[in-house]
Amino acid sequence: MYSTRLDRFTDSTMMTLTSEKVRYDLAESVGPDLQLSDVLDPADMAAIATLSLEYRSAHGCPRLRQAIAVQHDVDADHVVTTVGGMHAIFLCGSILCNKNDHALVQKPGFPLAQSALAFNNADVELLPARFDNGYQLDIEDCVAKLKSNTSLVCLASPQNPSGVAISKTDILDLLDAMRNRSPGAFLLLDETYRQASYGTDEPDPSLVSADERIISCASLSKCHGAPGLRSGWAITRHEALRQQLISGKFQTVISCSGLDEAVALRVLERSDELLAGRRRHLASGYSTVAGFVAKHSEQLAWVAPDAGALCCVRLHPQQFDSARVMDFHRELQGRSVRVAPGGWFGDEPQVFRLGFGLLPVPELEQGLGRIGNVLENLR
Repeated sequence: MYSTRLDRFTDSTMMTLTSEKVRYDLAESVGPDLQLSDVLDPADMAAIATLSLEYRSAHGCPRLRQAIAVQHDVDADHVVTTVGGMHAIFLCGSILCNKNDHALVQKPGFPLAQSALAFNNADVELLPARFDNGYQLDIEDCVAKLKSNTSLVCLASPQNPSGVAISKTDILDLLDAMRNRSPGAFLLLDETYRQASYGTDEPDPSLVSADERIISCASLSKCHGAPGLRSGWAITRHEALRQQLISGKFQTVISCSGLDEAVALRVLERSDELLAGRRRHLASGYSTVAGFVAKHSEQLAWVAPDAGALCCVRLHPQQFDSARVMDFHRELQGRSVRVAPGGWFGDEPQVFRLGFGLLPVPELEQGLGRIGNVLENLR
């Protein structure tokens, strides 16, 4: 007899983002992908050519951890490197969210984060945010849902799919409430998009140093454009949790790739230069989308993001019922344009995530033009 657990992982249409190519991919939430030549000079290439392909420490490369720590105002010992940010979230869920534990997670949000918390049969409760409220976290609702057995609250700032950030005041207010209502709980803060600010805007500082109960996770996938490295991290000042993360990493993947970590270190060493150019690109994409939404305001609205190469756009519900939403996506597919349906993230069907960082601006304009043509056809 086959195991009854062959349905342990559910299929997700989000997998098409990595398995199916389209001409105008406006569903992705990343900026342009880096090439090795953008990061490595000939001397770097020569050094990496002599790299030993051995097992590495489960804690992570010391120099890489130090580079991450500097950007988060923590000690290097507080950093554990992981196989992408998702690995960090999965480890936190496995350590902190067991059967009979209660966890809170945002909705809409990255669906893999929710599944990581539910993996060990924890009671996962959703914290709804809404387009009409600008995707602002309702702190009072969050506090009301805290329980004595709440072990983890999982938030993203800026959020996926909206790009909306949570204020430091709200985070600190939530932590105060957790101290009284859920004294054993941690706050997992996904800061993956934090450094993807626009133009000359300075990114908000990480909040991980504000409280020992905060766990920060992120990666080089989004802001830096290196998703192929699979290089991420978890940061915590809580010693027992950090040791669990190291043990959990060893018992799942043993260690990160030494090659990935060596290239990741070069990315972080050059991050000021790399991010400056990427932020100018994101600012141009942001402006392009703002103009497009204004042009089609009779049919569309958006929530302007605080950071990241992504935003949420909504088809006016009065004009688009479920059938017309399906027509919209079907026509886009026929024009080789992809956006990310709101259903992927637990949002209303009229909403879609629009990525404006992957393509050069002229191609972004062409893709948006095709969306505009679809809107005209459905008028």
